[in-house]
Amino acid sequence: MDAFNALPGDAAHAALLACCASPVFAAEVTARRPYRDGADLHRVAAATLARLDWDDIADALAAHPRIGDRAAGPGREAAWSRAEQSGMDDADADLRRALAEGNRAYEARFGHVYLVCATGLGPGALLAALRVRLGNDPGAERAVVRAELAKITALRLDRLTGGDR
Repeated sequence: MDAFNALPGDAAHAALLACCASPVFAAEVTARRPYRDGADLHRVAAATLARLDWDDIADALAAHPRIGDRAAGPGREAAWSRAEQSGMDDADADLRRALAEGNRAYEARFGHVYLVCATGLGPGALLAALRVRLGNDPGAERAVVRAELAKITALRLDRLTGGDR
């Protein structure tokens, strides 16, 4: 935590954007430094995520690739995304096609990318969750998206700080 607390403000902000791409999130969590420990950071991050309005959540969603697509680029966020979606590496062509169709249906229904904390999930589980979530009403789905974003952000904060919760 000491290394994160010691970062210049712009570097801390950039590091936090890799955890959650909402500029409002990154600014608020940066401004609240220093953190005693990982638990303190996670508490502030969770509270900040809970207060974000939907436009701020949409900013965060825009940085996430579709499930089944590989994040491009050399940056920290892209590398983390590729690792999080590594369960897709074993997906066959039929499953990839079904996920692509499901992604299109989801985006048409809800207006944003299907976000799920993919860490540890295989392609079949990702597709099954997508199909269930397509049945949600928009309000319920927004709640699920917030919860999934919180899970992803928590995992990335642990990667950023060494996970000393």
